[in-house]
Amino acid sequence: MPEPAATDRWVYLDNNATTRADSRVVDAMLPFFREHFGNPSSIHGLGSVAAEAVSAARIQVRSLLGAERESEIVFTSGGSEATNTAILSALAVLPGRDEIVTSQVEHPSVLALCAHLEATGRAKVHRVPVDARGILDIAAYRNAFNKRTAVATIQWANNETGVVFPIASLASIAHRAGALFHTDAVQAAGKLALDLRATEIDMLSVSAHKMHGPKGIGALYVRHGVRLAPLVHGGRQERARRAGTENAPAIVGFGLAAEMAQQSISADMPRISALRDRLQREILRSVPGAMAIGSESNRLPNTLNVAFEDVEADSILSMLDRARIAASSGSACSAGSMEPSHVLRAMKTPFSHLRGAVRFSLSRESRDRDVERVLELLPRIVTELHDLSIPMEAAYG
Repeated sequence: MPEPAATDRWVYLDNNATTRADSRVVDAMLPFFREHFGNPSSIHGLGSVAAEAVSAARIQVRSLLGAERESEIVFTSGGSEATNTAILSALAVLPGRDEIVTSQVEHPSVLALCAHLEATGRAKVHRVPVDARGILDIAAYRNAFNKRTAVATIQWANNETGVVFPIASLASIAHRAGALFHTDAVQAAGKLALDLRATEIDMLSVSAHKMHGPKGIGALYVRHGVRLAPLVHGGRQERARRAGTENAPAIVGFGLAAEMAQQSISADMPRISALRDRLQREILRSVPGAMAIGSESNRLPNTLNVAFEDVEADSILSMLDRARIAASSGSACSAGSMEPSHVLRAMKTPFSHLRGAVRFSLSRESRDRDVERVLELLPRIVTELHDLSIPMEAAYG
Protein backbone atom coordinates (compact mmCIF):
# COMPACT_ATOMS: atom_id res chain seq x y z
CA MET A 1 0.00 0.00 0.00
CA PRO A 2 1.46 3.42 -0.93
CA GLU A 3 2.30 5.78 1.91
CA PRO A 4 -0.33 8.52 2.44
CA ALA A 5 0.46 11.98 1.21
CA ALA A 6 1.94 14.31 3.82
CA THR A 7 -1.30 16.27 4.15
CA ASP A 8 -3.30 13.06 4.80
CA ARG A 9 -1.09 11.48 7.46
CA TRP A 10 -0.66 12.53 11.06
CA VAL A 11 2.52 14.31 12.05
CA TYR A 12 3.00 12.92 15.53
CA LEU A 13 5.25 15.02 17.78
CA ASP A 14 3.85 14.12 21.19
CA ASN A 15 6.12 11.19 21.98
CA ASN A 16 6.82 12.30 25.55
CA ALA A 17 3.13 11.61 26.19
CA THR A 18 3.23 8.22 24.51
CA THR A 19 4.84 6.50 21.56
CA ARG A 20 3.30 4.22 18.96
CA ALA A 21 3.87 0.58 19.89
CA ASP A 22 6.33 -0.93 17.45
CA SER A 23 4.70 -3.57 15.24
CA ARG A 24 7.37 -6.07 16.27
CA VAL A 25 6.44 -5.47 19.90
CA VAL A 26 2.78 -6.09 19.17
CA ASP A 27 3.62 -9.29 17.25
CA ALA A 28 5.69 -10.56 20.19
CA MET A 29 2.82 -9.92 22.59
CA LEU A 30 0.02 -11.64 20.66
CA PRO A 31 0.92 -15.30 21.40
CA PHE A 32 0.68 -14.55 25.13
CA PHE A 33 -2.98 -13.66 24.71
CA ARG A 34 -3.65 -16.89 22.82
CA GLU A 35 -1.29 -19.89 22.62
CA HIS A 36 0.79 -19.03 25.71
CA PHE A 37 -1.99 -17.62 27.87
CA GLY A 38 -1.03 -19.39 31.09
CA ASN A 39 -0.58 -17.67 34.44
CA PRO A 40 3.18 -17.25 35.05
CA SER A 41 2.64 -18.41 38.66
CA SER A 42 1.09 -21.73 37.60
CA ILE A 43 3.32 -24.80 37.73
CA HIS A 44 1.95 -26.51 34.60
CA GLY A 45 3.49 -26.22 31.16
CA LEU A 46 1.42 -23.27 29.97
CA GLY A 47 2.35 -21.33 33.08
CA SER A 48 6.02 -22.23 32.69
CA VAL A 49 6.14 -20.84 29.15
CA ALA A 50 4.72 -17.54 30.38
CA ALA A 51 7.06 -17.50 33.37
CA GLU A 52 10.10 -18.03 31.14
CA ALA A 53 8.98 -15.16 28.90
CA VAL A 54 8.59 -12.87 31.92
CA SER A 55 12.08 -13.82 33.09
CA ALA A 56 13.53 -13.09 29.66
CA ALA A 57 11.84 -9.68 29.60
CA ARG A 58 13.22 -8.90 33.05
CA ILE A 59 16.72 -9.48 31.71
CA GLN A 60 16.02 -7.19 28.73
CA VAL A 61 14.84 -4.36 31.00
CA ARG A 62 17.79 -4.91 33.35
CA SER A 63 20.16 -4.58 30.40
CA LEU A 64 18.58 -1.32 29.21
CA LEU A 65 18.97 0.22 32.66
CA GLY A 66 22.45 -1.13 33.29
CA ALA A 67 21.28 -2.82 36.49
CA GLU A 68 23.44 -5.54 38.00
CA ARG A 69 20.79 -8.20 38.69
CA GLU A 70 17.50 -9.14 37.08
CA SER A 71 16.04 -9.53 40.59
CA GLU A 72 16.34 -5.73 40.90
CA ILE A 73 13.52 -5.27 38.34
CA VAL A 74 9.97 -5.23 39.72
CA PHE A 75 7.22 -5.03 37.10
CA THR A 76 4.40 -2.56 37.79
CA SER A 77 1.42 -1.13 35.94
CA GLY A 78 3.49 1.88 34.83
CA GLY A 79 5.74 4.71 35.89
CA SER A 80 3.26 6.32 38.26
CA GLU A 81 2.77 3.14 40.28
CA ALA A 82 6.52 2.59 40.39
CA THR A 83 7.09 6.13 41.65
CA ASN A 84 4.36 5.94 44.28
CA THR A 85 5.75 2.61 45.48
CA ALA A 86 9.27 3.99 45.81
CA ILE A 87 8.31 7.08 47.81
CA LEU A 88 5.86 5.33 50.12
CA SER A 89 8.28 2.46 50.66
CA ALA A 90 11.07 4.82 51.72
CA LEU A 91 8.82 6.33 54.37
CA ALA A 92 7.81 2.85 55.56
CA VAL A 93 11.26 1.24 55.81
CA LEU A 94 13.04 4.16 57.51
CA PRO A 95 11.34 4.68 60.88
CA GLY A 96 11.81 8.15 62.31
CA ARG A 97 12.38 9.65 58.88
CA ASP A 98 9.31 11.42 57.49
CA GLU A 99 10.68 14.09 55.15
CA ILE A 100 10.96 14.12 51.36
CA VAL A 101 13.23 16.17 49.13
CA THR A 102 12.04 16.77 45.59
CA SER A 103 12.02 19.52 42.98
CA GLN A 104 9.42 22.06 41.93
CA VAL A 105 9.29 20.64 38.40
CA GLU A 106 8.57 16.95 38.99
CA HIS A 107 5.96 14.90 37.18
CA PRO A 108 2.46 15.00 38.74
CA SER A 109 2.93 11.42 39.99
CA VAL A 110 5.50 12.82 42.43
CA LEU A 111 4.01 16.21 43.20
CA ALA A 112 0.45 14.97 43.74
CA LEU A 113 1.60 12.20 46.07
CA CYS A 114 3.79 14.63 48.02
CA ALA A 115 0.89 17.08 48.36
CA HIS A 116 -1.33 14.24 49.61
CA LEU A 117 1.27 13.14 52.17
CA GLU A 118 1.59 16.71 53.41
CA ALA A 119 -2.15 17.24 53.63
CA THR A 120 -2.60 14.06 55.66
CA GLY A 121 0.30 14.87 57.99
CA ARG A 122 2.35 11.87 56.91
CA ALA A 123 5.39 13.73 55.56
CA LYS A 124 7.09 17.09 55.27
CA VAL A 125 8.17 17.98 51.76
CA HIS A 126 11.07 20.19 50.63
CA ARG A 127 10.66 21.39 47.03
CA VAL A 128 13.94 22.53 45.52
CA PRO A 129 13.77 25.38 42.98
CA VAL A 130 15.20 25.55 39.48
CA ASP A 131 16.59 28.50 37.56
CA ALA A 132 15.28 30.07 34.35
CA ARG A 133 16.91 27.27 32.32
CA GLY A 134 15.28 24.56 34.41
CA ILE A 135 18.56 23.66 36.14
CA LEU A 136 18.24 22.43 39.72
CA ASP A 137 19.63 24.64 42.51
CA ILE A 138 22.24 22.21 43.85
CA ALA A 139 23.02 24.27 46.95
CA ALA A 140 19.35 24.38 47.89
CA TYR A 141 19.09 20.65 47.24
CA ARG A 142 22.02 19.89 49.51
CA ASN A 143 20.65 22.15 52.25
CA ALA A 144 17.21 20.49 52.13
CA PHE A 145 18.49 17.32 53.83
CA ASN A 146 18.46 16.63 57.54
CA LYS A 147 18.38 13.63 59.84
CA ARG A 148 14.65 13.16 59.18
CA THR A 149 14.93 12.91 55.40
CA ALA A 150 13.69 9.52 54.17
CA VAL A 151 14.04 9.92 50.41
CA ALA A 152 15.00 12.31 47.68
CA THR A 153 13.03 11.89 44.46
CA ILE A 154 14.32 13.82 41.45
CA GLN A 155 13.45 13.16 37.82
CA TRP A 156 16.28 12.16 35.51
CA ALA A 157 14.87 14.31 32.72
CA ASN A 158 11.97 16.75 32.76
CA ASN A 159 8.97 15.66 30.74
CA GLU A 160 8.09 19.19 29.58
CA THR A 161 11.46 20.76 28.81
CA GLY A 162 13.71 17.73 28.43
CA VAL A 163 16.24 19.23 30.87
CA VAL A 164 18.51 16.48 32.25
CA PHE A 165 19.44 16.53 35.93
CA PRO A 166 22.83 15.38 37.36
CA ILE A 167 21.32 12.28 38.90
CA ALA A 168 24.53 10.47 39.87
CA SER A 169 25.76 13.36 42.02
CA LEU A 170 22.28 13.97 43.47
CA ALA A 171 22.11 10.34 44.59
CA SER A 172 25.50 10.67 46.29
CA ILE A 173 24.36 13.78 48.18
CA ALA A 174 21.25 11.95 49.40
CA HIS A 175 23.30 9.01 50.64
CA ARG A 176 25.67 11.26 52.57
CA ALA A 177 22.58 12.46 54.45
CA GLY A 178 21.49 8.88 55.15
CA ALA A 179 18.49 9.08 52.81
CA LEU A 180 17.38 6.85 49.98
CA PHE A 181 17.37 8.18 46.42
CA HIS A 182 14.72 7.59 43.76
CA THR A 183 14.61 8.93 40.23
CA ASP A 184 11.76 9.09 37.74
CA ALA A 185 13.53 7.95 34.56
CA VAL A 186 10.37 7.53 32.50
CA GLN A 187 11.52 10.12 29.95
CA ALA A 188 15.23 9.28 30.11
CA ALA A 189 15.13 5.53 29.54
CA GLY A 190 15.60 4.70 25.88
CA LYS A 191 16.86 8.21 25.08
CA LEU A 192 19.94 8.36 27.30
CA ALA A 193 22.45 5.58 27.89
CA LEU A 194 21.89 4.46 31.49
CA ASP A 195 24.29 2.50 33.69
CA LEU A 196 22.85 2.09 37.18
CA ARG A 197 25.87 0.10 38.30
CA ALA A 198 27.91 3.29 38.08
CA THR A 199 25.55 5.24 40.35
CA GLU A 200 24.22 5.17 43.90
CA ILE A 201 20.58 5.25 42.78
CA ASP A 202 18.41 3.10 45.07
CA MET A 203 15.16 3.10 43.08
CA LEU A 204 14.17 4.12 39.55
CA SER A 205 10.85 4.28 37.69
CA VAL A 206 10.44 3.44 34.01
CA SER A 207 7.50 2.94 31.65
CA ALA A 208 7.23 0.91 28.43
CA HIS A 209 4.94 3.18 26.45
CA LYS A 210 7.55 5.94 26.24
CA MET A 211 9.84 3.67 24.20
CA HIS A 212 7.46 2.12 21.63
CA GLY A 213 6.20 -0.50 24.05
CA PRO A 214 2.67 -1.13 25.32
CA LYS A 215 0.76 1.04 27.77
CA GLY A 216 -0.05 -0.23 31.24
CA ILE A 217 3.32 -1.76 32.05
CA GLY A 218 6.36 -0.32 33.77
CA ALA A 219 9.02 -1.26 36.25
CA LEU A 220 10.61 -0.17 39.47
CA TYR A 221 14.33 -0.79 39.79
CA VAL A 222 15.25 -1.57 43.41
CA ARG A 223 18.95 -1.86 44.10
CA HIS A 224 19.96 -5.17 45.68
CA GLY A 225 19.89 -4.80 49.47
CA VAL A 226 17.36 -1.95 49.51
CA ARG A 227 14.20 -2.94 51.37
CA LEU A 228 10.92 -2.42 49.57
CA ALA A 229 7.52 -2.17 51.26
CA PRO A 230 4.90 -3.37 48.72
CA LEU A 231 2.21 -0.97 47.58
CA VAL A 232 -0.02 -3.80 46.31
CA HIS A 233 -0.65 -6.73 48.65
CA GLY A 234 -2.32 -10.08 47.99
CA GLY A 235 0.16 -12.46 46.41
CA ARG A 236 3.78 -13.58 46.15
CA GLN A 237 4.39 -12.30 42.64
CA GLU A 238 7.53 -10.25 41.88
CA ARG A 239 9.32 -11.86 44.82
CA ALA A 240 6.51 -10.68 47.13
CA ARG A 241 7.16 -7.05 46.22
CA ARG A 242 4.12 -6.44 43.98
CA ALA A 243 1.05 -8.67 44.20
CA GLY A 244 -1.13 -9.49 41.22
CA THR A 245 -0.94 -11.84 38.25
CA GLU A 246 1.88 -10.68 36.00
CA ASN A 247 0.69 -9.05 32.78
CA ALA A 248 2.70 -11.45 30.66
CA PRO A 249 1.78 -10.04 27.21
CA ALA A 250 2.66 -6.49 28.23
CA ILE A 251 5.83 -7.60 30.02
CA VAL A 252 6.97 -9.44 26.91
CA GLY A 253 6.29 -6.30 24.85
CA PHE A 254 8.15 -4.17 27.38
CA GLY A 255 11.16 -6.45 27.25
CA LEU A 256 11.41 -6.33 23.47
CA ALA A 257 10.86 -2.55 23.41
CA ALA A 258 13.66 -2.15 25.94
CA GLU A 259 16.01 -4.33 23.90
CA MET A 260 15.22 -2.44 20.70
CA ALA A 261 15.71 0.92 22.40
CA GLN A 262 19.09 -0.17 23.76
CA GLN A 263 20.22 -1.41 20.36
CA SER A 264 19.18 1.72 18.47
CA ILE A 265 19.96 4.53 20.89
CA SER A 266 23.42 5.33 19.53
CA ALA A 267 22.14 5.61 15.96
CA ASP A 268 18.69 7.10 16.58
CA MET A 269 19.37 9.84 19.07
CA PRO A 270 21.90 11.90 17.03
CA ARG A 271 19.50 11.90 14.08
CA ILE A 272 16.55 12.82 16.30
CA SER A 273 18.58 15.56 17.98
CA ALA A 274 19.48 17.05 14.59
CA LEU A 275 15.79 17.08 13.59
CA ARG A 276 14.87 18.73 16.90
CA ASP A 277 17.59 21.37 16.46
CA ARG A 278 16.39 22.17 12.96
CA LEU A 279 12.82 22.55 14.21
CA GLN A 280 13.95 24.91 16.96
CA ARG A 281 16.21 26.95 14.73
CA GLU A 282 13.56 27.53 12.09
CA ILE A 283 10.75 28.28 14.55
CA LEU A 284 12.84 30.90 16.33
CA ARG A 285 13.86 32.37 12.98
CA SER A 286 10.37 32.52 11.49
CA VAL A 287 8.16 33.35 14.51
CA PRO A 288 8.85 36.73 16.15
CA GLY A 289 8.86 36.60 19.95
CA ALA A 290 9.22 32.82 20.17
CA MET A 291 11.64 31.55 22.82
CA ALA A 292 13.05 28.10 23.56
CA ILE A 293 12.38 26.91 27.11
CA GLY A 294 15.04 25.05 29.09
CA SER A 295 18.75 24.47 28.93
CA GLU A 296 19.83 23.84 25.35
CA SER A 297 23.11 22.21 26.34
CA ASN A 298 21.70 19.66 28.77
CA ARG A 299 18.39 18.21 27.59
CA LEU A 300 16.93 15.12 26.00
CA PRO A 301 17.73 14.80 22.30
CA ASN A 302 14.06 14.50 21.33
CA THR A 303 12.42 17.35 23.26
CA LEU A 304 11.73 20.95 22.28
CA ASN A 305 9.59 23.34 24.30
CA VAL A 306 8.90 26.68 22.60
CA ALA A 307 6.90 29.50 24.19
CA PHE A 308 5.08 31.92 21.90
CA GLU A 309 4.46 35.51 22.90
CA ASP A 310 0.90 36.64 23.70
CA VAL A 311 -0.87 33.57 22.34
CA GLU A 312 -2.51 30.59 24.05
CA ALA A 313 -0.86 27.22 23.55
CA ASP A 314 -4.29 25.57 23.47
CA SER A 315 -5.25 27.69 20.46
CA ILE A 316 -2.03 26.76 18.65
CA LEU A 317 -2.53 23.10 19.44
CA SER A 318 -6.14 23.18 18.28
CA MET A 319 -5.16 24.61 14.91
CA LEU A 320 -2.28 22.15 14.58
CA ASP A 321 -4.68 19.34 15.40
CA ARG A 322 -7.00 20.43 12.61
CA ALA A 323 -4.00 20.10 10.30
CA ARG A 324 -3.33 16.59 11.72
CA ILE A 325 -0.26 17.64 13.70
CA ALA A 326 -0.08 16.32 17.26
CA ALA A 327 1.93 18.21 19.87
CA SER A 328 1.35 19.12 23.52
CA SER A 329 1.38 21.95 26.02
CA GLY A 330 3.21 19.85 28.62
CA SER A 331 2.53 16.77 30.73
CA ALA A 332 -0.27 14.57 29.42
CA CYS A 333 -1.11 13.85 33.06
CA SER A 334 -2.14 17.49 33.57
CA ALA A 335 -3.62 18.10 30.11
CA GLY A 336 -6.89 20.00 30.12
CA SER A 337 -5.92 22.22 33.02
CA MET A 338 -6.40 25.93 32.45
CA GLU A 339 -3.54 26.70 34.81
CA PRO A 340 -0.12 27.53 33.35
CA SER A 341 2.45 24.76 33.59
CA HIS A 342 3.96 24.37 37.05
CA VAL A 343 7.29 23.75 35.32
CA LEU A 344 7.20 27.08 33.48
CA ARG A 345 6.08 28.89 36.61
CA ALA A 346 8.99 27.40 38.55
CA MET A 347 11.33 28.58 35.79
CA LYS A 348 9.86 32.09 36.04
CA THR A 349 8.95 32.15 32.36
CA PRO A 350 7.86 35.68 31.36
CA PHE A 351 4.13 36.24 31.75
CA SER A 352 3.84 37.15 28.08
CA HIS A 353 4.97 33.60 27.19
CA LEU A 354 3.66 31.62 30.15
CA ARG A 355 0.48 30.31 28.50
CA GLY A 356 2.00 29.93 25.05
CA ALA A 357 4.39 27.02 25.55
CA VAL A 358 4.17 24.11 23.10
CA ARG A 359 6.15 20.91 23.50
CA PHE A 360 7.30 19.04 20.41
CA SER A 361 8.68 15.59 21.28
CA LEU A 362 10.14 13.38 18.58
CA SER A 363 10.86 9.66 18.34
CA ARG A 364 12.70 7.25 16.09
CA GLU A 365 9.65 7.39 13.79
CA SER A 366 10.06 11.15 13.24
CA ARG A 367 11.23 12.23 9.80
CA ASP A 368 12.33 15.37 7.95
CA ARG A 369 8.90 15.66 6.36
CA ASP A 370 7.32 15.94 9.82
CA VAL A 371 9.48 18.92 10.70
CA GLU A 372 8.84 20.46 7.30
CA ARG A 373 5.09 20.18 7.76
CA VAL A 374 5.22 21.94 11.13
CA LEU A 375 7.44 24.68 9.74
CA GLU A 376 5.09 25.14 6.80
CA LEU A 377 2.06 25.79 9.02
CA LEU A 378 3.17 26.99 12.46
CA PRO A 379 4.34 30.54 11.57
CA ARG A 380 1.03 31.23 9.81
CA ILE A 381 -0.93 29.84 12.75
CA VAL A 382 0.86 32.04 15.27
CA THR A 383 0.49 35.11 13.05
CA GLU A 384 -3.24 34.46 12.67
CA LEU A 385 -3.67 34.05 16.42
CA HIS A 386 -1.70 37.22 17.09
CA ASP A 387 -4.02 39.12 14.80
CA LEU A 388 -7.00 37.89 16.81
CA SER A 389 -5.57 38.25 20.30
CA ILE A 390 -4.87 40.87 22.92
CA PRO A 391 -1.71 40.93 25.05
CA MET A 392 -1.63 38.37 27.86
CA GLU A 393 -1.24 40.95 30.60
CA ALA A 394 -4.39 42.72 29.41
CA ALA A 395 -6.26 39.42 29.14
CA TYR A 396 -5.26 38.04 32.53
CA GLY A 397 -4.15 41.11 34.44
